Amino acid sequence: MSRAPFQLSPLDAAHDRSVFRSDSEPLNRYLQEQVTQDIRRRVAACFVALADGQRIAGYYTLASASLLLADLPASTGKKLPRYPTVPAVRMGRLAVDQTFKGQGLGGALLADALDRAARSEIAAFALVVDAKDEAAAAFYQHHGFLALPDSRLTLFLPLATVQSLGG
Repeated sequence: MSRAPFQLSPLDAAHDRSVFRSDSEPLNRYLQEQVTQDIRRRVAACFVALADGQRIAGYYTLASASLLLADLPASTGKKLPRYPTVPAVRMGRLAVDQTFKGQGLGGALLADALDRAARSEIAAFALVVDAKDEAAAAFYQHHGFLALPDSRLTLFLPLATVQSLGG
């Protein structure tokens, strides 16, 4: 198990994606085969945690999104303007290489994503995630995310919460 410090940066062509192996084959395949097309088409941004300055230890993607006001919990929705949707940032994917599991990297990547979304000059109400299963949902809930009432695997965290914590 490596204890290398991680450097976070946008994915670029110099990063070797071929050796990345998380526990999720779809997430591995996305990083190896699809992400550069999504970046080029401007439908996603990808950020990587690098170990030893070159090996991808983990990654996540961000994209613009929206949430239906009606889908939010009533206590949250009543505090927002009566627009049909509210702007959000979607973290589409989050994965950690098997070699680096158990080192808190998933939480560190999530914190970086929240910080990037909260610091953006483009307004967004929340960071939204679609958890792949109950274990992933529990990970996000541990970090303060709230499930949508009618879709417990779709979770959100208001970015004002991140800003109030000094994020």
